[in-house]
Amino acid sequence: MLKFLNKIIFDPNDFRSVIAACIAGNSQAQHILFKKYFGYAKSICLRYTYSPEEAEEVLNEGFFKVFNNLERYDPEQPFKAWLRTVMVNNAISYFRRNKKHYAARTAFDEIPEPGIADDAVSEITAGEIMQLIQELKPIYKTVFLMYAVDGYSHKEIATMLEINEATVRSQYARARAQLQEVITLHYPELAGQYAMLSF
Repeated sequence: MLKFLNKIIFDPNDFRSVIAACIAGNSQAQHILFKKYFGYAKSICLRYTYSPEEAEEVLNEGFFKVFNNLERYDPEQPFKAWLRTVMVNNAISYFRRNKKHYAARTAFDEIPEPGIADDAVSEITAGEIMQLIQELKPIYKTVFLMYAVDGYSHKEIATMLEINEATVRSQYARARAQLQEVITLHYPELAGQYAMLSF
């Protein structure tokens, strides 16, 4: 990376060069990085929020944190994995700040697990399942996504959400039950054909 007349020169096709320029505060490099990973980051934010407006807020705040913490990124590691961690952490922070707001949302009451089997999943696309997850009670949705989709352990989730691990396990079980009920409501043809849907 060279400096000429106080301007940072970087190669848009060289990722490390772009990262270095971003760290140095080059707005053009930041725009390139933002544009390249916008779709991926937004998909994460949309999973954890309940409206496009909320997702946009989490996304913008997330990228602000990305650019302010790029010097912590290890270039030997996949950038998408690091970006994903930043975005998920920011989404969780957003969730914690808005707990009271989310608690007021109407959601399913406690429900028993309906009879749907693993085979049912093959009849529903990943996109359709993600849409159904949006109907879960906020805390259940968050715990389910963190554990089943993003791979956090119950202990990690407990730490990030500032609740105890037993509560996380309970909420995950309830999330599974709610998701199974939602699938039954949207895909009644699957009900009664299978024994149990597991995640």
